[in-house]
Amino acid sequence: MIKLPIDEPVIIFAIAMVIFLITPILMKKLRIPGIIGPILAGVIIGPHGFHLLERDQTIVLLGTIGLLFIIFIAGLELDIDGFKKYRSRSILFGSISFTIPLVLGTCVGLIFDYSLTASILLGSILGSHTLLAYPIASRLGIAKNKAVTTAVGGTLLTDTFALLILAVVTGAAAGQLSLHFWVKMTISLIVFVLIILWGTPILSRWFFRNSENEGVMNFTYVMVILFVSGFLAVIAGMQPIIGAFLAGLALNRFVLEHGTLMNRIRFLGNALFIPFFLLSVGMLMDLSVLFNNPRAWIITGAIVLSVIIGKALAPILISKIYNYSKKERNVMIGLTVPQAAATLASTLVGFEVGLLDQATVNAVIIMILITCIVGPYFVEKYGRKLALKEEQKPSERKQSPERVLIPLANPQTMESLLDLGNMIKHSHTDEQPLYPLTVVQKDITTAHDEVAQAEKMLGHAVMYAAGAEIPVRPITRVDQNVSNGIIRAIAEERINTVVIGWDAERNSNKLFGSVIDRFVDQTTQTVLVTKLGHPLQTTRRIILIIPYGADHKPGFMDALERIKRLTASLSASLLVLVINDSTDTYEEYLKQIKPEPPTEIRTIDSWKALQEGLETRLVEDDIIVILSARRGTVAWHPELEELPKKLAIVNPESFIIYYPREEEEVDIRGSKGIEVPKEVLRKKDYEEYN
Repeated sequence: MIKLPIDEPVIIFAIAMVIFLITPILMKKLRIPGIIGPILAGVIIGPHGFHLLERDQTIVLLGTIGLLFIIFIAGLELDIDGFKKYRSRSILFGSISFTIPLVLGTCVGLIFDYSLTASILLGSILGSHTLLAYPIASRLGIAKNKAVTTAVGGTLLTDTFALLILAVVTGAAAGQLSLHFWVKMTISLIVFVLIILWGTPILSRWFFRNSENEGVMNFTYVMVILFVSGFLAVIAGMQPIIGAFLAGLALNRFVLEHGTLMNRIRFLGNALFIPFFLLSVGMLMDLSVLFNNPRAWIITGAIVLSVIIGKALAPILISKIYNYSKKERNVMIGLTVPQAAATLASTLVGFEVGLLDQATVNAVIIMILITCIVGPYFVEKYGRKLALKEEQKPSERKQSPERVLIPLANPQTMESLLDLGNMIKHSHTDEQPLYPLTVVQKDITTAHDEVAQAEKMLGHAVMYAAGAEIPVRPITRVDQNVSNGIIRAIAEERINTVVIGWDAERNSNKLFGSVIDRFVDQTTQTVLVTKLGHPLQTTRRIILIIPYGADHKPGFMDALERIKRLTASLSASLLVLVINDSTDTYEEYLKQIKPEPPTEIRTIDSWKALQEGLETRLVEDDIIVILSARRGTVAWHPELEELPKKLAIVNPESFIIYYPREEEEVDIRGSKGIEVPKEVLRKKDYEEYN
């Protein structure tokens, strides 16, 4: 017979896995966010329910890791450029979102005869919030919305303020508020932030450049940064969740949003550790205290009312100030109402030092349960409406389904080419796969062994893509001429974009070499000839070179959109160099296209001036993108054939020769149906188009 509470590790883990499997299904039937299921399960099976499980060190350990994962993923997914753009909004929102509940919570504490120190601690507990519903916003594709970015950015302030007050209050309770205490806390905090936000990017840049894209090692490195940052936060006198958030910010530019590494982090967190955290929160609740102490009901009601009013007022005020829509306002409320992370940490510490009693702890835990239901419900309901609204923008693309072909010949560049092909896709939600291709240069009757060898490389590509949840359809072609094999695949699979690698070795009379030159000349699809000499995630800046007349090409707007999307995906900045043309025209083009990474536009008087100044402009980890043209077409210039040769010497790291598509469209539109207004085009150009 099984003894209760169960202490057999295998049975404990089995019960937890069954809960994590069943509760989301039940919650979906009840139309309640699935994230609530493990919390309710924790109440039922925990020490204050049927006592099937004890909240022992194992549950606490896994729950703490889950808590760190929630905050860490939020830091990784934070739109850094959007945060910079809306920095003042985040600071204002975070300040308001913390101050109003702080005042209300302090008043509640004083009304119920708490000491001033305990009342301030209670107020700071209500002032913090946990991004519990952030995975829902991420899943709905609204993580980069300005309202979501404002709310996530404000979280750093609210939790930092709450945990600073916790440190001060506990110091006061222990009688340690001396000059030495303040000096020590200030210095340790400054050193800690510098180590994480300054030291981690430097170390990460070196690591990713030398790790040879080894999946297990990369993941282990990220976990080291996460937990060492949490450890350093503890040493600095802070809670580890602050270290986790700062670690996410420090690694933000190195973990690609749609890459394999990010997928592994999300998978492990969402499948295992985060549900354990939710389960551990539920196991803390003791509902019997409410029935034995009527005063506890009043305290609970006052605390719940204070946090909901306080956290709702801040988004309402911000939405009025910055003209956010009703849906954006309600999503902000849903993101900032939930209380769990800093709230739970501060409450338990306050209880351990004797500032808070059992009734308050139970009231806070019930408040956590209620807010953890209300918050995800709001984000699920209004976030879906917000996502649908954003997706209902008019689109008039008249192209065939987007299909990206990636010819593979070198296993060492395979992963970077797949990542690049995935990042330039117009949508990551469509069902169109990437098409990795190997061409076996052999007679069809004797190609059996070579085809088998080619399939091995394609198998590795499929495994890598599966880790990032990138759909792929591997293709093998047998042809005595490699360029013919690529052209056949383009025609048979209706490919409209080709991403191919170049090793910078060429014949003296060729631009790239016979294979690439031939298929570029014989196709009209978009082609990206790439030389990627450093990991994509270490890219700091993309330099886009636009020759005179490039805006006349049919695929020009599509090219701009893809380059801006690539820049945003890499969290890089964009420097646009326009050759012998006015920047005003291109500024108007760029304004019409989303997303909006940090962008600077300059005019270069001539190709000679470009080449003379290019070497001095380049910095480590730049990617140069040349918006090129096929020979004989508009915007073609002899220097476009000389520039790649010189780049292979000047900047041996990374560059892309981008050939926009050549086929005509019915009207002058971009890839998203963006109509080019008459006033944007130069007069002579408009006359040529009409």
